[in-house]
Amino acid sequence: MRARSHWFLAVLVLLTAAGPAAAQHGSLSWDGTGPQPCLECHRSEAIAVHGSGHFQWEGAAPYSNRGVPPSQGKNAGALNSYCVNILGNFPGSCGTCHVGRGAAPEAAWNEAQLQDIDCLVCHQENYKRVKVSGKFVFDPSSGITATQAVRTVHEPTRKACLQCHAKAGGGDAYKRGDLALAHTATTDERFDVHMATTGANLRCQDCHTTSSHRIAGRGSDLRQTDLDTPVACTKCHENQHGDSAIGRHVTRVACQTCHVGARSARNAADTAATEATEVHRDWTRPEWKSAVSQYHPTATLKNDIKPVYRFWNGYSANYTLGDRITADAATGTYTTSKPVGGINDQSPIAKLYPFKYKTAYQPYATTQNLLIPLDTRVYFGTGSLTDATRAGLGNLGYSPDEAWSMVTSDTYQLLTHEIIDHDSALQCAQCHGSNATQMSLKTMGYALKAPESSVCTQCHKARRNPGWQNVHDSHVSSKRYDCSFCHTFTRPERNLRTTK
Repeated sequence: MRARSHWFLAVLVLLTAAGPAAAQHGSLSWDGTGPQPCLECHRSEAIAVHGSGHFQWEGAAPYSNRGVPPSQGKNAGALNSYCVNILGNFPGSCGTCHVGRGAAPEAAWNEAQLQDIDCLVCHQENYKRVKVSGKFVFDPSSGITATQAVRTVHEPTRKACLQCHAKAGGGDAYKRGDLALAHTATTDERFDVHMATTGANLRCQDCHTTSSHRIAGRGSDLRQTDLDTPVACTKCHENQHGDSAIGRHVTRVACQTCHVGARSARNAADTAATEATEVHRDWTRPEWKSAVSQYHPTATLKNDIKPVYRFWNGYSANYTLGDRITADAATGTYTTSKPVGGINDQSPIAKLYPFKYKTAYQPYATTQNLLIPLDTRVYFGTGSLTDATRAGLGNLGYSPDEAWSMVTSDTYQLLTHEIIDHDSALQCAQCHGSNATQMSLKTMGYALKAPESSVCTQCHKARRNPGWQNVHDSHVSSKRYDCSFCHTFTRPERNLRTTK
């Protein structure tokens, strides 16, 4: 019933918005090349867009490196293990998903900047554009005319949002691992119960609420916070599990951990395309992509990826251009983004979350100890890693002759889409017990505080161990002992009464 009511609400909102829009815009015309006519009536909205993360590509970053530097983002030195950084290539490929028409964003708005805002990227799902002489113009292959495009604007739809967000990083589903073009209109509820048209059929805005063209929600690897409003499952699913065994997990385990399921980057049942995601990128192996007439690094794509699990308190450690960095002693990798948190984290919002884990083989300045933002304009055009790396060093202000080598970087990315229903969610034995296949709780820090014989004889004589499920049910579910009686961690489980 909940899914059907969500579907009805979404349709009602779209229909209600479409009527007035059609009436208000019915006399507009546009030639497809000059400024869009939106500013005539929507000047204040354009100013709001100009200051947003979608246009500035940077903003306040209170949860990234604990706000140092205070402004972060693609346009402020963010570096990742996909296309690395926009330095040197914003006018080219990097600007393709910017909501401007070609000009680089400036901090203060002016008339030229407002005229450069491309409202149709978000407000016309049938709109396509092509770059001519450095400026995005209307693409006649859109299936509608430019005038029809401005006369039939609407609130953003999944199709409009996914044109950029599903194709980030170089291709459909490459980057996020839980977001693909299939989300536009899939009927497969087992692919995503929230966005399937036969499921809740939610709009992006149903979770990612908006205010003055700022959007709530950020993955663990997104630097800026555009709108500091929580995106929470409890908005619709308050106290879903009550005081059950599952309900007693929710203060420590995020909903996504169980409801993303055993595998991410699943294929939708009703699409011909694969929803495989990128798990590794190798810049030493250029491949010619005839569809875009560019060289791209070799990408390794996979479906059905088992998430990795980490405690996350909402803060992230992210790499910024110019940061000195050395290899992680345990893994030998150079991390571009990882969640902050741990089993003993005292933050009230710290929970266990699922993440996509992604690596890349990219250049590193060996004497400067920094990752190099190779110039993708050079690489895409020539396929030369050496020339692109030398250009990247120059873009950073270093000599192109700086010594460099190749290293493996890694990135953790929050998985929060492709939610499945309770029948397909993780079951207890997949995570608990000696035969668990989904995760190792012991390596995360959950362990007996002493040998089993010592732990058990705190309260009774030694007995045969009947298995974790029976032990757990008799001590926690029934007697409601505090977890710290048996396990080592300092944070108390607040849903359990300390009794003995």
